[in-house]
Amino acid sequence: MDAQPSNNSDCRHARIELKHLRLAVLACSCGSLRRAADVLGVRHSALSRSVIQLEQLVGATLFERSSAGIRPTQAGSSFLSRATAILERIEALVQSAGYGAVTGSSQFSVGLCTSGSTRNLRAILADLGRHDIEVTAIERSPTDLNGCLRSGVADAIIVPEGPRSIDLESRALWCEGIVVLLAADNTLATREVIYWTDLLNQTILLGTSEHVCSLTKIIEPYLVAQGIGQKVQRHNVSRHVIHGLASAGLGVSFMLASNTKSIGDDLIWRELRDGRGQMQVCFHVHWLRGNENPALKRFLRLLADYYPSSAIGG
Repeated sequence: MDAQPSNNSDCRHARIELKHLRLAVLACSCGSLRRAADVLGVRHSALSRSVIQLEQLVGATLFERSSAGIRPTQAGSSFLSRATAILERIEALVQSAGYGAVTGSSQFSVGLCTSGSTRNLRAILADLGRHDIEVTAIERSPTDLNGCLRSGVADAIIVPEGPRSIDLESRALWCEGIVVLLAADNTLATREVIYWTDLLNQTILLGTSEHVCSLTKIIEPYLVAQGIGQKVQRHNVSRHVIHGLASAGLGVSFMLASNTKSIGDDLIWRELRDGRGQMQVCFHVHWLRGNENPALKRFLRLLADYYPSSAIGG
């Protein structure tokens, strides 16, 4: 003899089908099993069996029956109200999918570790909007964005890192320079460019909660290599607060060149260089292999148009 399930209630609930809900809701609205059967063009006995089966699966009597028809019990009223809401949501979901298939309307979520106005990215996002694609942007650290990508919250992420896993597709996009932020009266303000060695006597301000580009992670190895690590002050604040500390003359910080338009008049910026030239961060787009979202495909086509020399890798 086959072993019986340890939780009979869970097994019963698992066998409830949408047809059970639809028939019960219709019967309730008609006030009669017979009238509901006539509306559907089915036999009264078949509809009655379906309702009885649903009651058995739920473990409660849903209707009071009489010669005048049926009416929901207290338990039935609560159950059928929720069943109606479930059916309405499913109908809305199906209609939305059908509308998207006809019109091309869809949703697209992109995770960013860079400014939304960076280079051609702003034009690409605007193009998606013009094609009736609802765009949602998420700003997080690269680690958090990777989690968003794998959980399906994000369709694609743009981060300053190359390929990380065989289940991800990726494309190299652009590189942009790193600049040093400092107060206008800082002794380094008179220089046109700044080298790592120029920072030896400077206090370095880093934010531990920095999301945009996660520059802290990128900058730290260079600080250690140049022997500047002991001059670092870490603050558990946003990059905007770090900028305020720098403008007060409490130290210097770093920023991507594309974001310099956002700084105030009390800060200046200078290009950061090493022995090979300007320090740069290279950005990549990543997406989960097998994602069939049409909006993602259009996004990737636009990226290919704007960055034709970029390479795709697994």
